[in-house]
Amino acid sequence: MLTFRLRVIAIMLIAASVTMGAFAQEDGATTYKGKCAMCHGADGLADTPAGKAMKAPSFKSPDAVKASDADLIAAVKNGKGKMPSYAGKITDGQITQVVAYIRTLQKK
Repeated sequence: MLTFRLRVIAIMLIAASVTMGAFAQEDGATTYKGKCAMCHGADGLADTPAGKAMKAPSFKSPDAVKASDADLIAAVKNGKGKMPSYAGKITDGQITQVVAYIRTLQKK
């Protein structure tokens, strides 16, 4: 009986973690589309008029790919180059989710 309960709990935890991961990625995509895509582009290549004018980097550039999550989080929070700071404009959780979404763009 106890083993069955443990299995049920384990299955519920796995299902919840998968669902939360998908939700975080979706939320990161939503925030990215609203705050980042105008310069960095829907695909992360920064091939937009605003991106070209601001000299925004492509997220597929070697420097962006090798940047740590902490580096990307700091850039979003504090701004970098012509990019403004998003501290206080979006939550830390949203920033983390955007960085996770950027990582998915780098794999496409």
